[in-house]
Order: sequence, then structure tokens, then C-alpha cells
Amino acid sequence: MTPDPFFKSIGAAAADTEALREQPDDEDGQEPDVEPIDEDRPMQEVESLCMNCGEQGVTRMLLTSIPYFREVIVMSFRCEHCGNQNNEIQSASTIREHGVTYTVKILNQGDLDRQLVKSETATVSIPEFELTIPPLRGQMTTVEGTLRDTIQDLAADQPLRRIEDPPTYDKIEALLTKLKEVVPDDEDDDAPTMNERQPEDPVRPFTVILDDPAGNSFFEFSGSMADPKWSLREYSRTMEQNITLGLAQPGDDEKEKVTQKEGPLREEDEDGLPAEEIFIFPGICSSCGHQVDTRMKKVNIPYFKDIIIMSTNCSACGYRDNEVKSGGAISDKGKRITLRVEDAEDLSRDILKSETCGLEIPEIDLALHAGTLGGRFTTVEGILTQVYDELSEKVFRGDSVGSANSQNNTEFETFLGRMKEVMTAARSFTLILDDPLANSYLQNLYAPDPDPNMEITTYERTFDQNEELGLNDMKRIKGQGKWNTLQCRTAEQQRYDFEVDGWLCATVRTTM
Repeated sequence: MTPDPFFKSIGAAAADTEALREQPDDEDGQEPDVEPIDEDRPMQEVESLCMNCGEQGVTRMLLTSIPYFREVIVMSFRCEHCGNQNNEIQSASTIREHGVTYTVKILNQGDLDRQLVKSETATVSIPEFELTIPPLRGQMTTVEGTLRDTIQDLAADQPLRRIEDPPTYDKIEALLTKLKEVVPDDEDDDAPTMNERQPEDPVRPFTVILDDPAGNSFFEFSGSMADPKWSLREYSRTMEQNITLGLAQPGDDEKEKVTQKEGPLREEDEDGLPAEEIFIFPGICSSCGHQVDTRMKKVNIPYFKDIIIMSTNCSACGYRDNEVKSGGAISDKGKRITLRVEDAEDLSRDILKSETCGLEIPEIDLALHAGTLGGRFTTVEGILTQVYDELSEKVFRGDSVGSANSQNNTEFETFLGRMKEVMTAARSFTLILDDPLANSYLQNLYAPDPDPNMEITTYERTFDQNEELGLNDMKRIKGQGKWNTLQCRTAEQQRYDFEVDGWLCATVRTTM
């Protein structure tokens, strides 16, 4: 790819600036008659009004590109009259199609030196400290720089808060104490100096989350994108976020709501699809206890069966839960699906993992038992990302430095590194889905022809598997359903046995 002549790397811009300074004078020792034109200067200077003293200052602008990211404009303002200075960074590219969320685990001094580009629409949060930095001006800094700026901003008004609002003062002072444990004051004689600090020196573990709905922020990784302490997630923006970014008008939100309430497809719709309905069931949020609606929809997967997708989204606390269940009969046999993943195209295959399905990747010694993650309908890359997120939350959680530096966590970091390679298809691997109820599915890219990279085998369930699934207590019956009092503990209760897809179902009633 041809490099952009306007957005050179910082190293190339520095080399060009040094070359301009070292240009030879004329033979007579006088300055050259022709000054370098502005287009040839990597850094542009513009006079700007200082908002502090009202005098004229100088704004310097540098167009550059950040590796693995995109083009940015770095701006620096300084007023020689009052000493006021300001630094800012802005994206030189368009708003991306998706928002991004970077999650980085900070475990040692080297992690504090990671660079981050925070756009004016990005939010930085540290859950362990209950700290959230709202969207402000764009900034290019490091994790340590972000913490020092936060300490400086919060400590500035502490003397005034101590008099006017003591409760708030105490809370902020407690937060400052935690931050200073990670980034000590330069005036602290007991704290190690910058020269004494080593990259491998441990610090109090915490997590930095950089969320930008515009997708114009970046968090540096260590070595490559397989860094086990670094993860990137893209997501679709909500209508509210699009309105905030100026991509939609407030009226579009109401139009979307009206469109969603128009109901299912009609028989006379141009695509000819049959009418499909979304059922809504009211309930209670398991996180905050507020009223919440659960939406359920029946979907048909080609060359498989009908499934039921359920989604719960609480507007009060933000809790979300998605689950997929089979909509067909219980299979007589279990199913094992083995897929050989060779490239990134295989990561885009659709996958339905039921709550009774186990998942294995022998190459990295990964084995998930049935019930892990529940039912999921996503892609191979999506299910691997969910597994990685769940495991990384478990290993890096905790406040003690010793636990973060233990041998077990070091081994787990190595495992997460191999997991990152699998997530990006940097190495080939084998994905095995084992479902005793045969309610799981993996997309066949060659359907209806056999997939050369996929092997599907059926097997008879063992007695223990049927016992765990509760199938040994079910009896096959024929004929009409009837009330049966012989199978009940008391004569006051009756059970109605009936058949569904060849399996015994029952309901119990109490008689007076």
C-alpha cells in the first residue's frame, strides 16, 4: 500500500524537519533567498488567540499516522505572554462504521507506558477504582499520563471541597489515595524515581476500558494483537449514540420506534416471507429488580431446525442477556461436529451452541463442559471471543500484587496468548462440538454438499448422559392423554399424561 505523503509517520516527519534545519546556506554565507514552502514543512505553525490572556499565541500542527491505527492531527498551543499551553489530538479520518471498546489489564510498570489515543467522543473507565473519565478533548498520552492528569484535576479543588462539601472531599481523597499507590507523587521521597522503576516491577492490578462510539480511539498493544492483556471489541452504535455523533436527527429515533411497532411481515410483502411474530414477556431484572421485557422469536436455520432466540435488555441498569433454545423435538441420538479451521473465513461460520453442548480445542487444551456460556447463536469468532472475555476476567481479577505475579497466572497468560492466536486464525486448530441432544449447529459453507473440513458423527447416548438430561424418567406412550391417579403420591392429586413428539409430558392438578 502506497504511504500517504501528507500523513507520514512521526519518525519520517522528524527526519524531514531535521533535514530542513540542516539545509546549507549560499556560498556567500547569506541566508537562501527562497524559504521552504509551507507544503514541505512537516509541522505547520498558525497564530491563535490565547483564551487565557487575550494575546496571540502559536498553534503547531503535525499531520501523522499511527501504526495499526489511522491518520491523526496532533496540535500544540503555547502562549509566550502568559505561559498557557494546551495539547490536543483529532482524527483526520471519517467516523467508523462501528464503535470500539479496548480493554487492557495493567499489571506492571511497563503497562503504564502503553500509549492511548483518546478522541473527543471517548470515555475512559477503571472499574476497580470506580473511576469514569467522560468525553473531553482529544488526547494522545499514556496510561500513567492519564492517571496523573486525573490526580491533578481532582486535587485542584480539594481544599475548597474540604470546607464546602466534606463527604465529597472524603470520597475523592480515597480515590486519590488509590491512584497515588499506582502513580506516586514526584515529591514523595519514599517513592522510586523514574530511573529506578523497571518495566517488570508489579503495580496494583486494574483494568482500563477505552470506549469510543465513533471508533476513532486506539490503545497500544504489546508486541502484536495476540497480547493476552489487550482486547478489542467492535459494536454497533445505538440510535442515541448516532444522534450524539451527529449521524442522525432526534426525529429519526421516533421514526425508528414507530417502524418497530408496525408489526410482523404481512402476506402481501414484496419478499413473500411468511408473517413472523416477536413475543414479549414481562418480568423482573435479576440484576436490579426493575421491570424488564424479554423478547422471544422463532427462527428457522436452513438445513437444521427451528430455534427460539430470547433477549433481555434492562433499561434501568443496562443488564443484557441473550439465550438460544431448540424449538424441535429431542433427538434419539447425540451429535459430534468436528471442524478444521484453516483461515479467517472459517471464523465467520455461524454456530449454534446449545446449553447442553460441550466445546473443545485440543491444540490449546481448551475444554468447556456443557452449560458453559449457556445457549449462544453467533459466529466461531464470536464464541471464541466470549470464551476469552470470560477467562480473562477470571484470571486478572483481584487486588493483590502477589496473585497477579504468581506462576499460575503466568501460565494462564501464556494460554490466553494461544487463545488470541486461535481467535485471529493465526494458527490452524480443531473445533469440536459435542451435544448429547443434537441441538447444536455449525454452518456448512458448501451446503447442501458435504463440507470437506467438517465431520459430523452421531452416537447413542450412554445411560449416564440420559440420567443427567433427565431422559431416563421419561416414558414413550401412545394414544390419547388421560388423567392418571395411580402414578401420584396422594389420591388428591392427579397427573395428566400426554404425548408430544413421542415423549411423555405431564401436568399435575389437585382435586378437593
